[in-house]
Amino acid sequence: MIPASQLADYLSVQGLDIERVEVQIAALTLSAVLEVPKPNPPRDLFRYRVPKLSEDGACSLIEELADEPYDLTPLFEEHEEAHAHLVNLNALIDSVNQRIGADWLGIYRAVGHMDDARLIKLAYTGRESRAEFPLTHAFAEKSNNSRVGLTGWGVVIDDIAKWQEMGGSYYECDDKVKSEVCLPICTSTGAVLGVIDAESSEVGFFTPERQAWLVALALVLAEPMLNLPLVEGL
Repeated sequence: MIPASQLADYLSVQGLDIERVEVQIAALTLSAVLEVPKPNPPRDLFRYRVPKLSEDGACSLIEELADEPYDLTPLFEEHEEAHAHLVNLNALIDSVNQRIGADWLGIYRAVGHMDDARLIKLAYTGRESRAEFPLTHAFAEKSNNSRVGLTGWGVVIDDIAKWQEMGGSYYECDDKVKSEVCLPICTSTGAVLGVIDAESSEVGFFTPERQAWLVALALVLAEPMLNLPLVEGL
């Protein structure tokens, strides 16, 4: 159960006008997902395909996949415990997207310090995409993921074309994306642990009802993201 004060604070800080009861119901549903036993997934959760990056590393070449998959294994101390966490993260992704039907939904963890700080994608559904986003002010000028990861302030974009016309930052890896929600995953003290990102090919797709599920996901993820068995120093 997400404390009412924590939920109210999150909605206030993020400037979201969403029915609290809907978020609480969604959060209870997702908390239950974490508790039930799950079968072993048919795929390797530690490795996934990613697009090639441009020579300067600034853009994803979405039509060209890298020769080697991205490997999450070096992030974790305990493989078995990490696998259980990744199973849960993927189950949460599936549960939320069964309700909202986004074209893309992903969970990122913030790791590293100073110039090495970055967001790393741990679980997702949808098209192959970039694995890491630098947590730097320079990259945040063109990436909502990085900006949210740095500031802790989420963003809801109903129309990406209009958002860009107004000078809003957007990392364009798929020109089919028309709307987006990016929200921080925070500790009880407000420290940013990571972000969730959702995208759709429809303008105005993320209604308050869909946003409620994404807020619930961000809140429910706080504990498992905090308890990931990361390599010391990350």
